[in-house]
Amino acid sequence: MRNGLVEEARTLFDEMPHRNTVTWNSMIRGYFQNGEFDQAISLYDQIPNRDLFSYNTMIGGLMQFGETDSAKKLFNQMPFKDVVSWNSMIAGYINNSLISEAFVIFKQMPARNVISWNLVMSGLVNIGSLDIAEKLFQEMPNRDIASFTIMISGLASMGRIIEARGLFEEMLERDVRAWNTMLVGYIENDRLDIAVGLFFKMQEWDLDSWNEMINGLVSNQRINDGVRLFTEMPGKSSRSWNSILLGLIRSGLVEEAHAFFEKSPFNDVVSWTNLIIGYFELGKVGMAIRLFKLMPNQDETSWNATIFGLGENDEGEEGLKLFMRMQDCGPRPDKATFTSVLTICSTLPSLDFGKQVHGQIIKTGFDHITAVSNAVITMYARCGSMNSALLGFSYAPNHDIVSWNSIICGFAQHGNGKEALEVFKKLRLTSLKADQITFVGVLSACSHAGLIEQGKYYFNFMKYKCFIKPTSEHYTCMVDLLGRFGFIEEAMNFINQMRTDGIEPSTSVWGALVGACRIHRNFEVGEIAAEKVLQIEPYNAGVYLILAEMYLTTGRRDDAERVLVRMKERDVKKQPGCSWIEVNNSVNVFLAGDGSHPEFNRVCCVLDLLYMEMEVGFL
Repeated sequence: MRNGLVEEARTLFDEMPHRNTVTWNSMIRGYFQNGEFDQAISLYDQIPNRDLFSYNTMIGGLMQFGETDSAKKLFNQMPFKDVVSWNSMIAGYINNSLISEAFVIFKQMPARNVISWNLVMSGLVNIGSLDIAEKLFQEMPNRDIASFTIMISGLASMGRIIEARGLFEEMLERDVRAWNTMLVGYIENDRLDIAVGLFFKMQEWDLDSWNEMINGLVSNQRINDGVRLFTEMPGKSSRSWNSILLGLIRSGLVEEAHAFFEKSPFNDVVSWTNLIIGYFELGKVGMAIRLFKLMPNQDETSWNATIFGLGENDEGEEGLKLFMRMQDCGPRPDKATFTSVLTICSTLPSLDFGKQVHGQIIKTGFDHITAVSNAVITMYARCGSMNSALLGFSYAPNHDIVSWNSIICGFAQHGNGKEALEVFKKLRLTSLKADQITFVGVLSACSHAGLIEQGKYYFNFMKYKCFIKPTSEHYTCMVDLLGRFGFIEEAMNFINQMRTDGIEPSTSVWGALVGACRIHRNFEVGEIAAEKVLQIEPYNAGVYLILAEMYLTTGRRDDAERVLVRMKERDVKKQPGCSWIEVNNSVNVFLAGDGSHPEFNRVCCVLDLLYMEMEVGFL
């Protein structure tokens, strides 16, 4: 059973001529340990004689699978109980995040041992109730090393590192776990030098000691020190190798990490996946895909990381192809897979493919997971199918702020400003709090609907009532709202307010002002705004052309030519206009001036027919 050979153990059990209670208990415990819940229950029901260990094993197994009510019922039915029975109930409740129930059991115990106290203190520390844990620690009749270690961990996690060290020094005896806990406490409280000193004072180290110290050095960008300590490590493990590898990747040294990876004898699926993610973050998609194909074993995480990486690097179609391949020959898609695929569908956008994925999600039951249902709502909203987005919202098991934001931003994105504001009003009736993204949607909705006064109101409401600091996106929405309706001077005041708030105006802010000045022929401010954009993005072809157009409109031909010369000198070229349409699950892309599409001639014929019908209609 310990080695996972469940069927072999059962065969041996069935062949036994005589079985005692110990044999039955061992089989039941083995089933629980190997995740065979139904088999364990079935065997327990068949056991001819039950002893105390039978009951305790069953309570532990039920708690392991979250069957807390069944465990409580069995506990109450027990003809006799020992301290292990009580401790099993406490441990089970704590592992199921039911600390109040665990505390009630602890208080009811006729006799407690040190394990009982430690279990409750550990549970309290894990939920941050350190004050109650401290009180229990003081009341303990006897303490062991674990008792001190639990309290040291709790104090350190709350930033009370000096008190943690004081308790550490009080210990008459320390094991390696106590040293490791103190070590981690210093690392997590940014006392790395003290942690290093403590590490070298330790009388013995285990794998956790080395791994925690190496990880601490690497995560604090002391890569060389981490590598040096790693070379001194007597028994290197895959965890320590992966810690160094991940540290190099997070520091942007992906190629160096790759060289390190080639030398490692411990490369596992985690090593491969981290390296793939590193190359995706550098934008080196080809190398990431090459590594993925070379992987000896690909698990769900590696597939998901590759699909996600393709989507993040504007290779969404390749990501969808990989998803289809995963369905044919890879592991079963999980919630992370579906979330990444729906995000790609939102970006392309690809409504038909998104609908198919949604169907699979419903069949597999992942639609009951909030993150997945949010991705479904967002996909429909970004693809312009707001009715489907609202339907997905209504069927979602739970609504968090992401769910509401998807609907609000979806309506705003498609010009339905008033609908977006109605949804925002409904959000305010719930217990959820709006965040920065919510107000980007709200302000964008005001801009699309021309609600200037409401836009100003919501901006101030966000800033002074919700205490949300405005970001560049919020200022962009306000500049766009004011500029769109000709309030150029007021838009400039908002930009000045940005600087007062310590935010440097971004290209999106200046770009919104350029567009407004172009519409309302305020070329003086437009020239300033355009030059600001070009200072930040000197290769923005669109702004060069708008600036040249404004000069030509005001009769400043020489200035217009000067702008076009600047554009030519920097080899700035305007990207051709692009549009696409999805037909029969295939995305057809059309570029201005491009005749390479395989159906180009047929498209031109249809266009000619449309022109003819239009001309006839006008006659």
